[in-house]
This record gives sequence, structure tokens and C-alpha cells, in this order.
Amino acid sequence: MTISCVRFIALGWVDEQYIRPTMHFPYLGFEWVTALGAQQMYILFGVMTAAAIGIMLGAWYRVSAVVFFLCFTYIELIDKTYYLNHYYFVSLVAFLFCWVPANRRFSLDVWRRPELRTDSIPQWTLDVFKFQIGLVYFYAGIAKITSSWLIDAMPLRIWLPAQSDLPVIGPLMTLWWLPWAFAWIGMIYDVSVPFLLSWKRTRLIAYLAVIVFHGVTGMMFQIGVFPLVMIAMTLVFFADSSVVEQGRTTSRRNSVVTSGLVVYFVVQILVPLRYLLYPGELLWTEEGYRFSWRVMLMEKAGTAAFVVEDRATGRRGYVDNSTFLNAHQEKQMSMQPDMIVQYAHKLHDHYEALGMKDPRVTAEVWVTLNGAPSALLIDPERDLSRVELGFHLYDWIRAR
Repeated sequence: MTISCVRFIALGWVDEQYIRPTMHFPYLGFEWVTALGAQQMYILFGVMTAAAIGIMLGAWYRVSAVVFFLCFTYIELIDKTYYLNHYYFVSLVAFLFCWVPANRRFSLDVWRRPELRTDSIPQWTLDVFKFQIGLVYFYAGIAKITSSWLIDAMPLRIWLPAQSDLPVIGPLMTLWWLPWAFAWIGMIYDVSVPFLLSWKRTRLIAYLAVIVFHGVTGMMFQIGVFPLVMIAMTLVFFADSSVVEQGRTTSRRNSVVTSGLVVYFVVQILVPLRYLLYPGELLWTEEGYRFSWRVMLMEKAGTAAFVVEDRATGRRGYVDNSTFLNAHQEKQMSMQPDMIVQYAHKLHDHYEALGMKDPRVTAEVWVTLNGAPSALLIDPERDLSRVELGFHLYDWIRAR
């Protein structure tokens, strides 16, 4: 994560993603999380980088872990157009690092305070990471058991031929049967790999599969350091049993930690299942989509034309989205219903401030999903400035 933080700053992404945009798309309930000023944002990234180094070196480890978790999560909450499953995974793992004593050997903390050194670790400090990794893979695999993924091999039939210019393996990407092979192998891999990693006899083979899987996906798709993160994190399954404490005495402090982690994992198990509360096609409506470990299941794109109308005069006009959004924000907003409403609210407030009387905001949004013909995503007659977001069913989203 130290490399990732430095890379983020060096590539100018702090400025591009958090400083220059005139608006952001906060998560529901986290509207209070906003981008800081330019200087403060760079200070925040600097502090986060220092905390990542602290975790790596075991220097003031507990403070470093908490600071990194808070900084990283704060940054991710600023704008959900930048949501990625692996950013969410990093936040969760950072949270778990706050609870485990990962600085008791080969660390600067032990060098400073030798009494911290220990030659063994409690079993639960490994199990929490194994369980978290297992949840990610298992839910990602279950999400692939659909006719679209297994029978139609979508969106792999779109993505793989587009990779034909890759060195060495590029020519293979055009083989007609390869999308279906990737689809079935990917599903079986995700569902089974947590169990194969847990069983000593299959652990090494499973880990080689982890390296190959993430190596190939890392070559084919723009997913940053995520392959390296997963390959490194999965090594936790190889912990030497001779250094693992068994039958540790329960203390009051351990009971509190255990209770907290039980609540945490119950939430982790339930959150990806919340989509079951909503009717309709999940990939289309995206109600309950985020934080559910649905990885690389859709190729979705849209175009959104917004109209703002003065209720007093009836004067109306189209909006140039690039005035308010950068290219990435507009791309993401144009296919995700809740962002469309957030943007409509922004337009309402903006044009009202310019003198319009309670502007009416409508949008014609055409979206294509996994190669299907474009269809209207939302009701084009609905005044989006009057739509409220929440956890209820959005009746203004049209069925495909």
C-alpha cells in the first residue's frame, strides 16, 4: 500500500480525482465526508503513506494501523464514482489490522520495546484474515452462477477478443470457446479456492492457482495493485502451525475483541445479500450492488442528457455535463441510478442559485448492459429534483 499511495500522488490522481472536480458523489449517510482543500488533501495522503510505512515496519504499529484505516476509508468515502471492490477490501483489511498484534516480531516496535516480542501468535489473528479472504472469493463465485455468466459468457465475450494484442497469449484471446472456459473456470475457482487453501493437501496447488488467476487478470485489466494484494494476503493460509497458540485463555479484553469481530463478520456475511430485498435485475438497477463482491460481471455504459426547466417561465435547456463532472464521473453517473439523482439535485441547486424558480430536472438515460441494445434506465418524465434517495425501492428505475 506504500507503493500504491506514492503512485497515486505521483500520477496526479489526488488533484484529478479529489481537488479539481466541482462536485463529488458521497455515499448515502456519509454526505458529511467531503474533499478537503488542495493542501489538506496532499497532507492527508502524506499521513496515509507514513502510516502505511509504519505498518510495514511495525513502527508505532497500532497507531499506524488506525491512522491508515481512517485516512484510506475517508478518502474512499468522498466519491463513490471511484468505488472498486479492491479498495473496499483494503479498507476492511486495514480495519482488521487495527485489532491484531502484528508487530510482535521483526518490527521496530520490538526493537524499541523488547518486552513486546513473542514467538507465537493467537489462532484468531490468522483466522480473521482467512475468513475475510474466503468471503470475498466465495461471494464472487456465487455471483457468477448466472445464465449470463455461464451460458452466455458475458461480458467475457466482449472483453477477451479486445485483449488480442497482449504479448504471447494475445492470439489465444480470439478462440471462440475461450470465454466459456474462463467463465466456468473462474466460477469454480472463486467458489472453491477458500476451501482448497484451508486444506493442507491442496493448499500449494490452490496458491499456484491464485498466482495464475491474479497474474492473468492483472495483465488483462486495469485493476492496479489488487492482484499483488491478493497474492500476498493469501499467504496467511501458510502460517506455521508451530507458532500458533492453541487454547488461549480468555480474558475480558479478548472477549470484547471477539464480540466485536463476531458482529463485524455477521455484517460482512449479510451485506452482500441485501440485494435479495429488491426485485428487478441487480446489474441493471444496482440496488444492493456495491459491497457485494460482484467482480467483473458486467460491461455497462450509458449516455445521459439532462434537461433543466424553470417552473415559473417554462424556459428549459439541455445541460453540458462536462461543466460539472470530469470524464470518469460522467461515465459512472450515466449508468448508475443513485448517482443520476445526486447529479440532478446538484443541477437543481446550481440553477436555482442562478435565479431559476425551483428548477425541474429530468433526464433521458440510455444504457447498454453486456452487449444488449440500449434501453431507458429511468423514467424520462420524472422530476429527479424531487426524488429522495434511501434504502427503499426506486420506482423511477425502468425495467429492462
